Amino acid sequence: MSKANIKVGIGGWTYEPWRDNFYPKGLAHAKELNYASRKVSAIEINGTYYSTFKPETFRKWHDDTPDDFIFSMKASRFATNRKLLSGAGDSIKRFIDSGVAELGDKLGPIVWQFMPTKQFDAEDFEAFLALLPKKEGSRALRHVMDVRHESFIVPAYKALAKKYKVSTVFTDADKFPSFEEPEGDIAYARLMMADAKLKLGYAPKALDTWAERAQGWATSPKKRDVFVYFINGAKEKAPAAAGALLERLGWTAPAT
Repeated sequence: MSKANIKVGIGGWTYEPWRDNFYPKGLAHAKELNYASRKVSAIEINGTYYSTFKPETFRKWHDDTPDDFIFSMKASRFATNRKLLSGAGDSIKRFIDSGVAELGDKLGPIVWQFMPTKQFDAEDFEAFLALLPKKEGSRALRHVMDVRHESFIVPAYKALAKKYKVSTVFTDADKFPSFEEPEGDIAYARLMMADAKLKLGYAPKALDTWAERAQGWATSPKKRDVFVYFINGAKEKAPAAAGALLERLGWTAPAT
């Protein structure tokens, strides 16, 4: 698989410690997405987890980024932070109908993040998966489950994920359980162990290893798209870590 099918990025683009650091001194806040999207190849949108955005906002994000850029996004917390997931239909529809398709070809995976206290209930979780739309208009949707309770690390969950063709977040975080390797038709990694004492957040050898792993995920057990996001830990290091990983993968930044 082409290295173009491995996307590497950061969570969001509005973060105070990145100003006069990752972002050039004096850069207008309104130009931060334009700048960031030319330093990484993907961004995971966090704001959609907390708030509802309008179609024109998604359209603006589309127009402000390079042609081959990808946005992943967190789905609304109102769909996932509930006792019974089977009742999430209205919240799912409201999120999908908010205008996400305005991102066009730049619309990447949708991440459904669950609370760390949310335990696996096979019947209820299958009811939730059955509610997830496969398309929005003519555009295919790809769904990723960010499950954060150890009860999900069982064959029964894996079987449901396979049945409904959803992927599962892989993380290096000690505080959240994770399968040993990414599960699903796409590999989706959220890396959370950046160290503030390290220039790049991760040691050079660790980044070498992540580059090798990402390339392996892209071809094994089958060809698939790969997404690697540096999310938190020492978040101020995330852009540097993402850039260093992209460099190891031979990525060429688009023209500014």
